[in-house]
Amino acid sequence: MNYLARYPSGLPALFLVEMWERFSYYGMRAILVLFLVDRAETGGLGLDTAEAAAIYGLYTASVYILALPGGWIADRFWGCRRAILTGSVAIMTGHVLLAVSGERAAVFYLGLVAIALGTGLLKPNISTMVGTLYDKNDIGGRDAGFSFFYMGINVGAILGGLIAGYLGETWGWHWGFGAAAVAMALGFVNFVHATRTSLKGKGAPPRHHAHPDTATGRRDHLFTALIVGAVALVIAAAALTGRIDLGGAQGLARAMGLVIVAVAVGFFLNIYLAGDLTGPEKRRMIVLAILFVAAALFWSGFEQAGSSLSIFANDLTQRQFGSFLVPASWFQNLNPFFIIVLTPVFAGFWIYAEKRWEIPVMVKFGIALIVMGLGYLLLVPAAGTAATGAKVSLLFLVGTYFLHTVAELLLSPVGLSTFSRLAPERFVSQMMGFWFVAASLGNLMAGLLAAGMDTEHASGLPEAFWRIFLTSAGFGVVLLVLARPVTRWALGGSERLEESAPAR
Repeated sequence: MNYLARYPSGLPALFLVEMWERFSYYGMRAILVLFLVDRAETGGLGLDTAEAAAIYGLYTASVYILALPGGWIADRFWGCRRAILTGSVAIMTGHVLLAVSGERAAVFYLGLVAIALGTGLLKPNISTMVGTLYDKNDIGGRDAGFSFFYMGINVGAILGGLIAGYLGETWGWHWGFGAAAVAMALGFVNFVHATRTSLKGKGAPPRHHAHPDTATGRRDHLFTALIVGAVALVIAAAALTGRIDLGGAQGLARAMGLVIVAVAVGFFLNIYLAGDLTGPEKRRMIVLAILFVAAALFWSGFEQAGSSLSIFANDLTQRQFGSFLVPASWFQNLNPFFIIVLTPVFAGFWIYAEKRWEIPVMVKFGIALIVMGLGYLLLVPAAGTAATGAKVSLLFLVGTYFLHTVAELLLSPVGLSTFSRLAPERFVSQMMGFWFVAASLGNLMAGLLAAGMDTEHASGLPEAFWRIFLTSAGFGVVLLVLARPVTRWALGGSERLEESAPAR
């Protein structure tokens, strides 16, 4: 049987849109800092490294945090289809601005803003559209579908880094940024075609949800005003007392952590308290909040790939093969490679398991955290050996990246699937945006975690890896212990909803 025949007809189209969008995102991201620090005489902006890194951090954090208003716009006004189309155009426009900006910094920054806004519109809503292809109670099929969709992210990431990165560094920065614009144009054309064929009727504007009565409406608006005011007050107080610096890119980047936490908490409370939720919907929201925390913790360990694991690969790993030295950066390609290889296995397993037993989502998340921790445990003795001055086999890193990929496939596509299924129907796109904020918060936590450990020297790595293992595996065990009682309390003992909502 054809592999794609197992999936809804609209899924391959959404896979391709996400693949080209991720091509544009990761392709541009691969050369962003290089362009910022390059001398003006050779086509760059000539910024110092600290300023460039701060701009990069602000941009990547903004992409994720803007998924919240992007989801709100779709849920409240436009629907997923229009949000995705508008986001695609904004992303294309942004890449074109980057390509033609040259030394004009204002044009370049305007391009970054356009890409961030466009991605905020597209990212949560295309994931929501994947969820609309499945029955609410088709847990295994939905997990398999999101696993297949997730593979598109990594195919696009690999192609974008290779093609746009090569063009930018070899032919000129504008060629790299231009390639990202072409990739997004292909995604846009593909999506327009799909809305007339396999996705026809999907992602329509929402039917507005009215408050049940005037008194309830006034109460909900009061809650919203109080929550928004509290978030603004927290950020303003931190700025006035000097705890955060809103002047300059570096200060804004440091402030982004507080902004992310404050906005995420305020957003959740607003839906929970002022969303007119039923009792079962509120209990499901508690489950999603637990998964949010688990995901942020997972990404905080997973994203050490850019710090401690890079140091391990560069300084402590035997990378010489004859006359060829394997670049340390190549090890990070192991993750998307393993995802592409393992996705069919996981997708098939979710469909197989659905017919035989029900695996609670908290069990999947708990196992993911434990497996991710085991990846670091594998490196503890290797780092101890390397601390003596001897370089270790690259198989240690290969094994770690393999385990981390297994953990990622247990958590990330499953999280997308679960949020699209358990979120209140009128807030699905917003809750998908909330899920992506966990990745933003996890990246921030990864930086704080690395800053608090001695990852600059080989002697500090064994302890750093051991602590990450204990934290990750410990929280994973807690999730396993809580899985049954939380599922019984919040979901009536089964993750299948009482009423199966048909795919829209």
